[in-house]
Amino acid sequence: MDFKTLIAYQKAFDLAMVIFEISKSFPKEETYSLTDQIRRSSRSVNANISESYRKRRYPKHFISKLTDADGENSETTTWLDFALACKYLSTEQHRDLSNQSIEVGKLINYMINNPDKFGVKLV
Repeated sequence: MDFKTLIAYQKAFDLAMVIFEISKSFPKEETYSLTDQIRRSSRSVNANISESYRKRRYPKHFISKLTDADGENSETTTWLDFALACKYLSTEQHRDLSNQSIEVGKLINYMINNPDKFGVKLV
């Protein structure tokens, strides 16, 4: 099994791409702050999921990387809140993106709580 087949990875990737497209409309003065931060954190979710999957031989490393992915996902929701407060997102966009982020978080937490279902050999 490849990490790209993980539902958490696929949904996180889709969310990062939607955020990328929407953030193109953010003001120019946000390029090196909000735009950069929200793109980095949303993409980092995927990077950490892929790293965790490759480290599944080591249960603590697997869970640690997934915890990092969960943290990055939470950071993304914070940036979404700022984007809403700054009126760069509509309430509907914010709700949809936040709901997607919540779903990604649930999937990541399922992986954390059930590492044996992802090829991790528990000792």
